[in-house]
Amino acid sequence: MKLTSVIIPVYNEENTVQEILDKVNHIRKNINLEIIVVNDGSTDRTPEILNSNKHLIDNLINNEQNSGKGYAIKKGLVCAKGEYIFFQDADNEYEPSNLIKFIEIMEKYNCDFLMGSRFISENRSVIHFWHMLGNKFITFVFNLLNDTTFTDIYCCHCLFKRDLLNAQKLKSKGWGQQAEILSHIVKKSKKNYETSVNYYARSYSEGKKIRYFHVFEVLYWIFFTKFFS
Repeated sequence: MKLTSVIIPVYNEENTVQEILDKVNHIRKNINLEIIVVNDGSTDRTPEILNSNKHLIDNLINNEQNSGKGYAIKKGLVCAKGEYIFFQDADNEYEPSNLIKFIEIMEKYNCDFLMGSRFISENRSVIHFWHMLGNKFITFVFNLLNDTTFTDIYCCHCLFKRDLLNAQKLKSKGWGQQAEILSHIVKKSKKNYETSVNYYARSYSEGKKIRYFHVFEVLYWIFFTKFFS
């Protein structure tokens, strides 16, 4: 079975990171995994939890200070060895077991890139209206510029062949990096697929970090990567 590198960026997730590590390791019996965790300068108990669970992690990277989700993901991508790359947030909104289905689809249809979608799933939390509107808008812009028909470009779960992306060339260090990554991938990929994921949104009081102004950052990187990269 092909090696899949699972990249888990973590920032102040002391309440959920242990559960995520356990869940990802639970699917090792079905999938050949490389688990890469990037602690992006956490200031809570996250570093302590990670250090006490190194047996569940293949590569633990510690950033001295918080530098952004995109920066953390790039550090994980640079050292990833897998033929496939998969992103997993540490906040427990997405089930790591989705990866089993993702790999099955990749192998069955020999596709290059598989995007998850919360909007075609059987079960998902009802998200904030303005979050959904913002997501629909950036997805529309992305599809328009790249001649694609995705329904949810900011779903965390996506799986792609590592050779489609040169991680060293990534410039974004923040939330816009996913748009930058996807823009690079669709330039090279020939077979793109989409599948449903179940989604369990957490509230801001539970630690949700994304804000409305991130939409502008995402739009910038969609346009920049399309026309200047």
